[in-house]
Amino acid sequence: MKKVLLALGSNLGNRIQNINTSLKLLKSVGNVIDTGLLYETKPAYNENQGGFLNSAVMIETSLEPDSLLQKCKEIERTLGRTYNPNVPKGPRVIDIDIVFYDNVNYQTENLTIPHPAVQERDFVLAPLRDFCPEWKHPILNKTIEVSVLLC
Repeated sequence: MKKVLLALGSNLGNRIQNINTSLKLLKSVGNVIDTGLLYETKPAYNENQGGFLNSAVMIETSLEPDSLLQKCKEIERTLGRTYNPNVPKGPRVIDIDIVFYDNVNYQTENLTIPHPAVQERDFVLAPLRDFCPEWKHPILNKTIEVSVLLC
């Protein structure tokens, strides 16, 4: 079983319900070990949209990274997420990002682990700090707590 950290975000519909439902559905991909608090944040990148609720979760899973990504995308679609190529980083019912997968460095055309922008995203780091501040970025060699302090 691999320990995986996922970031969750929602800015459409009932955001709390979207996060809670995604957590329930994530039980189908592995054991939910811990979760972060909910944080209300302003949108990053595309500021022409409503505010987000963000959280994070640690799961243990036997799925390989690409299979896990497919399951996360299925959960997003189940909750009503659609993708508009004309509006990158646009509004979404739910967004589930694989942030870390054990201490693995992994890259394919569709997936990069660790998430390439994690160190820039307070809205990801803050909920991760709630339950795993000592988790170390395998490339930057910094803990989540130190990364949050540097943001």
